[in-house]
Amino acid sequence: MASMRAARALSPLSRALLISQAAIVVTGGAVRLTGSGLGCPTWPECTPGSYFPVENQVEGVFHSWIEFGNRLLTFVLVLFALATVIAVVRSGRKDLRILAAGQFLGIFGQGVLGGITVLTNLNPLTVAAHFLLSIILIAGATSLYSRRKRASVKTQVSAGLNRYSKFHILWAALVIALGTIVTAVGPHAGDRDVPRLDLKIQEITRMHSISVYVLILFSVAYYMRKEISALTKRRLRIFFGISLAQGVLGYIQDFLGVPELLVGLHILGSTLVWIAAWQIWLSVQFKNKEIVQ
Repeated sequence: MASMRAARALSPLSRALLISQAAIVVTGGAVRLTGSGLGCPTWPECTPGSYFPVENQVEGVFHSWIEFGNRLLTFVLVLFALATVIAVVRSGRKDLRILAAGQFLGIFGQGVLGGITVLTNLNPLTVAAHFLLSIILIAGATSLYSRRKRASVKTQVSAGLNRYSKFHILWAALVIALGTIVTAVGPHAGDRDVPRLDLKIQEITRMHSISVYVLILFSVAYYMRKEISALTKRRLRIFFGISLAQGVLGYIQDFLGVPELLVGLHILGSTLVWIAAWQIWLSVQFKNKEIVQ
């Protein structure tokens, strides 16, 4: 009975974990876009001698509480991850143990990396690494959610389809990585005194734009392959729609001088693009087995 309840709990818990992993990327972006990256200038304390923002803090009440609020969300993630691990163990889902444990341990890794980011005064490379680790955790959470009711096994696919599948997910990762470099060069550093990477933003932005073009065109070619399943086709359509909207949003924000609101929406879009890309990867590389009772 307890194992059945735990199995049923996997659906809401894995969903909450995936949403939270994506949400903390967006709230982390809000910290940077509001210039609150050093609202808590130290770690693990917020300010020397206190884990909470203090009255008359030099960074200002607004910035300190924005940064502190984002830190608090980490505890929400820890709770969801811990509850997911317990549900996986009690339900007997041995196939999910590595994924669940990876979420739990990865969140602690994010906390440490977040501390390094603060202690290095928002070095753009550590900020980018912080985001990329979130992307890895989102992939894991997506896999966990996709398998919440059914176990999955590796499928045998043709060499051509396998190459398409690998290129698509790797190129999607490259697009996101280039996006972090654009951010590291751009104006929204998280604090006005934070140095930026010494690169020409026009050239980096152009590289990022070209990578998006390649990804969308390749997605169309991917869709045209005869051997892909109906599920993969459906997920490719979703991916194409999100990617196209993300590309249009990127051009609009660049044209308008990268206003904070549009940049925040672009950050949200990048997480949705990645989730959609990872679901395509899963639909090709794995298939479901029996429903877990």
